[in-house]
Amino acid sequence: MFEDMVTARYYEERLQEEYLEGKQPAFDISAGPIPGELHLAAGQEAAAAGVCRHLRDDDTVTAPHRPHHVAIAKGVDLERMTAEIFGRETGLSSGKGGHMHLFDPDAGFACSGIIAQGCPPAVGAGLAAKKRNEDSVAVAFLGEGAISQGAFLESLNLAAVQQLPVVFVVEDNDWAISMPKERVTDVADGSQRAGGFDMPGVRVDYDDATAVYDAAKEAVGRARAGNGPTLLEVQVHRRMGHFMGDPESYRPDEDVEAAQARDSIERLADDLRSEGLEDEELEAIREEARERVDEAIKWAKEQPEPDPDAAYEDVFVNPPSGVTTEEPTHELAGGDD
Repeated sequence: MFEDMVTARYYEERLQEEYLEGKQPAFDISAGPIPGELHLAAGQEAAAAGVCRHLRDDDTVTAPHRPHHVAIAKGVDLERMTAEIFGRETGLSSGKGGHMHLFDPDAGFACSGIIAQGCPPAVGAGLAAKKRNEDSVAVAFLGEGAISQGAFLESLNLAAVQQLPVVFVVEDNDWAISMPKERVTDVADGSQRAGGFDMPGVRVDYDDATAVYDAAKEAVGRARAGNGPTLLEVQVHRRMGHFMGDPESYRPDEDVEAAQARDSIERLADDLRSEGLEDEELEAIREEARERVDEAIKWAKEQPEPDPDAAYEDVFVNPPSGVTTEEPTHELAGGDD
């Protein structure tokens, strides 16, 4: 878990550096090596690491628009993911999806920029596993600002009715973009949503990776044993703005300072020290993570950009290979009419 968390944190710090290149002093969202928006999840690493440690390659994970820590914890190819973020031809989706629409079928991972969009596909994966008599599970990550979305609530209902092997993980960072949670959500504890669907609801009140690990162990184990879904909420903290370039003028200074003071990585490092690990061992893990991230970014930036004509490929109107494009002829039996 520590390795996943420090990798994700350094990865996003490096993405921040790359993203801001060419976009200042006057912020230009279209400039630089990573055009468009960039949503980072620094401070939320414990939720992904604690849950994904229980998952296998054949399990499915969906994530929201803040996906990198989840992707890393699930084992998504770091080089190809980075190439996708940089819009390069060798990216996971040939550079067409960007950072909010990562898709790696080899790792069983997908994400979307649409709020709560990952819930229905996760339920679909759980339904497929049940119909195949397999014990794989599906996990849908979402933010606390999404717990009133219809897609989320309908997914809870179907998962409960069908007793599907799905775990819904709500990452509660207290902010729905620029709105504090209490202004847009009727409950302080999002796991209470489970009560309306007769499924277990559990909340981890602080971003402790080991506490998340313990809660997820029970939830994933319940799903894998065929005993239905669980709703798990984890309190995390947002160390950066909603998106890169966000001035956060809506956010009190004390809230930002509190988020910076609460660090799940240092909490886990202290736990590891108490179990006998030396600082040198922890630093070796950090250094290996930095090298891996730096190599992935270097590789991605060396990759070719897509040919503009490739924009016409892999769209819905393209017929599969071998399918004729000739117009069908329709003849009515019994005459020329």
